[in-house]
Amino acid sequence: MTFSLVVRDPATNTFAMAISSSSPAVAARCVHLRHGLGGAASQNITNPVLGEDLLDCLAGGLDAADAMAQVVSAEPTINYRQLTVVDNYGHSAVYCGAQTLGTFHTRRGDNVAAAGNMLASTKVIDALYEGYVESREGQIEARLLDGLFAALDAGGEAGPLHSAGLVVTGGAGWHRTDLRVDWSDDPIEDLAELWELWAPQRDDYLTRGLDPASAPSYGVPGDE
Repeated sequence: MTFSLVVRDPATNTFAMAISSSSPAVAARCVHLRHGLGGAASQNITNPVLGEDLLDCLAGGLDAADAMAQVVSAEPTINYRQLTVVDNYGHSAVYCGAQTLGTFHTRRGDNVAAAGNMLASTKVIDALYEGYVESREGQIEARLLDGLFAALDAGGEAGPLHSAGLVVTGGAGWHRTDLRVDWSDDPIEDLAELWELWAPQRDDYLTRGLDPASAPSYGVPGDE
């Protein structure tokens, strides 16, 4: 039902994730990121607690592989889960249970982990991974979108997609980007349009949170 990409930007130790699914509101359930610590996805027949468990293991000092091993060994329903994690050092780990749905595939490398299920083919995850890694865009959000569009061009899911999300951590204490399309006939295109709207305002909203006295106008009636 889902394909996702979890990444770390080694230059800034920023973590980010892009995801799309046939089910509604996928980003609300499957995205797990903590700035300066790690990123994880919990998908397939989703238990969101497992994504947080992976990050808790990283916070306790485990690396990606050991965090994955601990969560997998402790979870009695693990055969129904598909998990990915990237740690603070760029190490990655993936897991697909025996009950993972449909055609599924994973791909991982330094600072990147990709996974999907109910795919049109395994080429979808290769395209997702390579679309991100080979992107020449400057912003990590735009590179993640390149990955999503590459996955879509490679066939996407076996059925129609309906939701998508794009999340990037920030050092101020909140995510600098958190964009979600919870139900749409073209969620990745809609997500790209949201990014085009958000991109020129993203840093202004950071200023508003940290230094409201110098914040630019909100541009709405009454903000005078």
